[in-house]
Amino acid sequence: MRRAALLLLLSPALAHAKPLPPIKVVYQVSEGIDQAARAMANIRNELAEAPDTKIVVVAEGAGVDYLVLGAKDKSGNPFDATVEDLASKGVTFEICGNTMKAHNLNMSQILPQAHRVPSGMAEIAKRQFREHYAYLKP
Repeated sequence: MRRAALLLLLSPALAHAKPLPPIKVVYQVSEGIDQAARAMANIRNELAEAPDTKIVVVAEGAGVDYLVLGAKDKSGNPFDATVEDLASKGVTFEICGNTMKAHNLNMSQILPQAHRVPSGMAEIAKRQFREHYAYLKP
């Protein structure tokens, strides 16, 4: 009886409660192809569980390799189809401009779904502290 009374009392408040905002996650990929493959698998799993999750993947250092045109994982599977599929689900891919410069890469060599940011590390910090993204490094 007490439980029913409590539910009746809370019902109006619950009816006007704001829905929770989507989860926001920034993934750091900085260790190469193997880490990128793990990140893609983690992201697929995360989106299967919570499809409204806002995900940004920041590639820097050796992590930019999977975004280069023609890049493949250890099993020979190309990354382009995976990146294209995840981008179609709202995942944002960012590549560090400092790393691109250090590796003599230009955007014509990079998958079209990737967006250049001046500094991968600065982008991760901005997402974490200003935009309240959770940080993951697979």
